[in-house]
Amino acid sequence: MATVVTMPRLSDTMTEGTVATWLKKVGDKINEGDILAEIETDKATMEFESFNAGTLLHIGIQEGETATVDSLLAIIGKEGEDISELIAGGASNGKKEDSSTSEDKKEEKVTSESKTTELPKGVKVVTMPRLSDTMTTGTVATWLKKVGDKVSEGDILAEIETDKATMEFESFNEGTLLYIGIQEGETAPVDSVLAIIGPAGTDVSGIADNYSNASESEEDKSEDNEEKATESKKEESTTQTTSSSSNGGRIFASPLAKQIAKDKGIDLSQVNGSGENGRIVKSDVENFKPSTKTAEPVAQAAATSNDVKPFVPVGEVYQEEIKNSQMRKVIAKRLAESKFTAPHYYLTIELDMDNAITSRNMINGLPETKVSFNDMVIKASAMALKKHPQVNSQWREDAMIINHHVNIGVAVAVEDGLVVPVLKFTDKMSLTQIGANVRDMAGRAKVKKIQPNEMEGSTFTISNLGMFGIQSFTSIINQPNSAILSVGAIVEKPVVKNGQIVVGNTMVVTLACDHRTVDGATGAQFLQTLKAFMENPVTMLA
Repeated sequence: MATVVTMPRLSDTMTEGTVATWLKKVGDKINEGDILAEIETDKATMEFESFNAGTLLHIGIQEGETATVDSLLAIIGKEGEDISELIAGGASNGKKEDSSTSEDKKEEKVTSESKTTELPKGVKVVTMPRLSDTMTTGTVATWLKKVGDKVSEGDILAEIETDKATMEFESFNEGTLLYIGIQEGETAPVDSVLAIIGPAGTDVSGIADNYSNASESEEDKSEDNEEKATESKKEESTTQTTSSSSNGGRIFASPLAKQIAKDKGIDLSQVNGSGENGRIVKSDVENFKPSTKTAEPVAQAAATSNDVKPFVPVGEVYQEEIKNSQMRKVIAKRLAESKFTAPHYYLTIELDMDNAITSRNMINGLPETKVSFNDMVIKASAMALKKHPQVNSQWREDAMIINHHVNIGVAVAVEDGLVVPVLKFTDKMSLTQIGANVRDMAGRAKVKKIQPNEMEGSTFTISNLGMFGIQSFTSIINQPNSAILSVGAIVEKPVVKNGQIVVGNTMVVTLACDHRTVDGATGAQFLQTLKAFMENPVTMLA
């Protein structure tokens, strides 16, 4: 009997998913464990494997399409099997009915709030969706439809930027786009009026006004109008960082196409889109062949005068405004909450790294072995946390949680901000295992391939800026952790050993502690233990 495969819930916060790539096509044989597709969630693009064997009989969600969790994704069964009832039942119940129910709820909400105006027949109010559990506001990156356009069920209305990703938002209704409530580049709270869809020619001005009156004050409206006017003037005089085509227009491309173009170094303005309304999709980028153009040399004249001429200020005042991404906004919010709610204090200690350098050179001399100083810090921190579990703690209003397992988060800088992959049970890992896992997760984090569960559950965090030449710094605690270790660069300098001034190598580390859980003496003892391990690495191998 055929098996219905639905859109999986790949994370606890996932409510819908986008099929980035199908790795199988209708008619292909499927074995248990085969990768069916790559699905883009609110946090990452993840591989989805089949738990069934048979023949792929039907694909319910095409590449680039977004659907809610439990929507009909595919059907697997015996070759030639009749699946017409499953398609009819699964498609309508899984996607259409659920979506229509949610839109009906939205309609009821708008109707109750707008006491003076009832929704005309066939009119649907589309609000700013909540695309992740942390999303409170959304920014319209691109409108793919304009007022007056016909909209079919499943059409992509807009690209919406959340705190974690830019996602396509599809319509669950059909009709004519009568009203756009949030313009491109504007940010609005969840459940704000995004658009109104209904029969052509329907007057919806009263609906939009009444909903706005219920959700925001007249003062807020006037401030928003002033900001819009200011922003429009800036946009006319300032070069923006949004993608634009060769003639100055906005580039319409799927998030996956943008990512592939970025990885390959392809200028999207040179790519012709084959999707709806000239939209650039994955295949357009993969099949793109750049044209060879000969750069014309520019001759520059050299001044030969020996006379010093007075400088006359000429030029143009130039400023660039970059809109804050949703990820950046969330990072700012959470770090501010940590800084202002947790009473931070800082402990700094200097480590003698001569023995660590010698030990690392010996380890890396082994075949197929590579260990960094950061790996050694992670290992030493994990062992020190086992000896001082109070540093490995969390604060709650009613209790203090002592973690007897050690999960160390390693801060990794990515293009849009900062992510923290987590090494689970770090104290049980060897130095080589720590190094391999850190390199793997950091690499996948930078290309947004890391899975959400790999960034959860940390009990302690390490931030290393030594590779940038930073000698010492302080970090903000990554809550709910009680501490974070800041690691600086190894510096060669004069040091005193056995009463003699000699050349030595030192490294400064700073521990930021939450005073609610970690007292000064406890933090100092932790650093003393860390120092003992780092200055005598052989003790970490005993």
